[in-house]
Formats: sequence, C-alpha cells, structure tokens
Amino acid sequence: MPAWAEVPAADRYWLKSARVPACFLAASLAAPADEDGALLLDLLVENGTIGAIAPAGAAAGSSTPVFDLGGRQLWPTLIDMHTHIDKGHVLPRTPNRDGSFAGAREGSSGDRKAYWSHEDIRRRMDFALRCAYVHGVSAIRTHLESHEGSAEAGWAVFRELREAWSSRIALQAVSLVPIDAFAGDYGERLADLVAASGGVLGAVTRASGGVHRGMVEDLDALLDILFRLAAERGLDLDLHVDESGDVEAAALPRIADAVLRHRFTGSVVCGHCCSLALQPDDVAAAVIARCADSGIAIVTLPTVNMYLQDRAGGRTPRWRGVTPIKELRAAGVPVAIGGDNCRDPFHAYGDHDMVDTFQQAVRIGHLDHPFADAPAMAGPIPSAIIGAGPIGTIAKGTPARFILFRARSLNELVCRPQSDRVVIDRGQVVTDALPDYAELDDLVAQRI
Repeated sequence: MPAWAEVPAADRYWLKSARVPACFLAASLAAPADEDGALLLDLLVENGTIGAIAPAGAAAGSSTPVFDLGGRQLWPTLIDMHTHIDKGHVLPRTPNRDGSFAGAREGSSGDRKAYWSHEDIRRRMDFALRCAYVHGVSAIRTHLESHEGSAEAGWAVFRELREAWSSRIALQAVSLVPIDAFAGDYGERLADLVAASGGVLGAVTRASGGVHRGMVEDLDALLDILFRLAAERGLDLDLHVDESGDVEAAALPRIADAVLRHRFTGSVVCGHCCSLALQPDDVAAAVIARCADSGIAIVTLPTVNMYLQDRAGGRTPRWRGVTPIKELRAAGVPVAIGGDNCRDPFHAYGDHDMVDTFQQAVRIGHLDHPFADAPAMAGPIPSAIIGAGPIGTIAKGTPARFILFRARSLNELVCRPQSDRVVIDRGQVVTDALPDYAELDDLVAQRI
C-alpha cells in the first residue's frame, strides 16, 4: 500500500475528507461542490458496507479509526460494459499485419481457429479479470465470439468464470456474430444458448467476412429476426454498429426503427456508432432524436476507434472515429465509455483499466472544460444500462467498494497514470498484484 494511503485494517473506520464527484452519489447531499462538481465528504465503512455518507466534519472526535484523505479523490469501483476478454492477450502470437480493421478481422479469426481451446480461452479470460480487478473494475460485460461450431466453448468458459468471480466482478456476456448468421436455423440455436447461459443477444451489423463497408443486404429483415428471437426469450440486445466512416450505410437509424416497430421492451445498446460523427449536422440530429425516442443506449469505445478508424498505410488519420458523445447526451441518450479490445489484433494496447480509459476518453472526446459529470460515463451510467445494481455508485448501505487516488482534482487525476491508487473491496484493501505477462508465455509463444 502506498505510504499516503494507510487505510485502517478494521471492520469499522472513517474515510475522512474524501473528494467525491457528485455524479457518483446515488442520493443528493447538501454540501458545497468544487469547480469539478465534487463534494468533500466523510464516509463510514462498517463490516464491508457504507454505513454513513456525510459532509466533511462528521468524523471529527470519533473514537472509530480514521483515515484522512486530505481532499483526495474517492471514486466507486468502475464498470467496463463493452470489452472482448475472450480475444485478449493473443497479440504476441497473432499481431495485426497492418493495423487495419481488415487485418484485425483476419488475425482474430485465424487465432480463434488455430488456438482457441477451453484452456486457452479460460486462462486468457481469467488473466483479463485479474487485471481489471486490481485496477478497480467491479462489473464487466464482455462480447463472446459465437460462431457456429465454436460458440459452446467460449460460453462454457464464461459460465465457469462468472461463478468463480461472482464475489469480485459481476460478469455478463453478449453473443458476437455477423448479423447474417441469424438468417438460418443457427440463429435460433444461438439465442437458446445465450438464454440458457443468462446472457445478452448480440450481433455486429456487417455481413460475414465484411469490414463495415456498405449496407448489409436485407438488414431490416435480419433485425426483425434478431428482435423476435430476443423478445421470445426475454433477452436484451447489444449490437456493434457502424464501426467505419461509411455514412451511406448507417445501421443505427434502422435499429432505432426496429425497436419502435417491435415495441421492444428490453434494453438495446449500440456500440461504436463511429460514422454518426461524419454525418451532416441535420442528419446526425435526426438520428440522435430517433435513438432518444427508441430508448437506445450508446457505448463509445474511444481508444480502439482511435486505433482502427481512418487508418491507411503511410497516411495520417484525419478523424477520431468517436461517436458524437456530447450531442447524444444533450438529447437524453445514455452514453457510457467502454474499454473494448485489449492486446489483440483489434487493439494492440490496454490493460483492462477503466481509469486509463476515462483519462483517454476525456482527451479524445473533449469531456472537460468543465468535467461536469463525465466520470459518470464509467460508473452510474453503464451501471444503469446493464443493470449492475449499486456497482459504480456510492450509496449508504451498499458494499464499500472504492478507488482512492492521490489526486485531489480531476485535472490531477487525468494528468498522471494513478498507478499508486488504492482499491477497496467491501471495506478491505485489495492487495493482489497485476498478473505478469509471462504467465501466458506458453500460450502465445507460437505464431500462425
């Protein structure tokens, strides 16, 4: 534990003078806010839960052990609601040949066909979960490759790890196949597998073997099948959408129409939505309004879209590839930040660290000046979207799960890596170390 963060090793203690962004609080509190919208609070931890939340000064004179944060930032543990932990950490054996989307799809498909055994998937997924937990992530929604003939292995590993990690990370899974996979009888079988596994039905709005260029043939009919399968089984939907700059082939408005056409009552999430940022302002505004009317939620994946979008050999990219976050939020559309891929052909970097993802999202999406409630996009907003309960928020009577930072302001928090953060899980400091990449050497020593 860093010297600045000597949290009492007790069942009952106060965290004094913690600076908490108000957007993380489940209930409003009468306390002055600083320019970042953060309140100075005292929090009582009792037997692993939050016993009290009060304006700074409540802990004064208490006989209970006190740790004085001195105005440093305290956040709840965070949520990564869009990632791919079944694909992760294969980069040493299967790199992306040119960094392009086509290279990513080719590399990922080749790796899956060559190497993905139950043991290979399980070890890499467990490695990812250990990284996330140490960084302060308490809920993850992962997309799982669900192609015919290989889906069962990944879903079996997911079910095992969901049980094994249930006390530390709430784990959800979404099926991931090109949407035309639902044209035949496999769609029914996949939907049954997802339902039996307690998962979320998902697809990517491109054709098999495609790269998000051009409209999928019969997209509306395929969406009708997908929505029908989900409604019959009581499943939510989570889709990869418009992950390119092709404004002529936008699927997002067609999905919004499908929600309304089917009177779908489940949750619908659309990830990426990159091309929306390149639409003329009036077209984008109309699409955003349709998203608001249909109740669609959006998850933006800034780091991976920066990596893949507008990439061409020998040419500097001209755009960020990030959906119009501010315009969506202004229209009342819930928008969350996700980490997406990690050390695989779709994204060579990352460490399952939502603090790092937030920091990069601030810079990429201009979520500052002021920061306002930008941190909510990694906490309360994704929590509400995926139904994660109290995770990502701070409320009396809920588990005491926090990230303590040396940083006092959001500027300080964004400026440095925060590698000396302290993670608390139900009142106790997490002392686990980040797993060593060498653990996976025997899995990634060969190359296809």
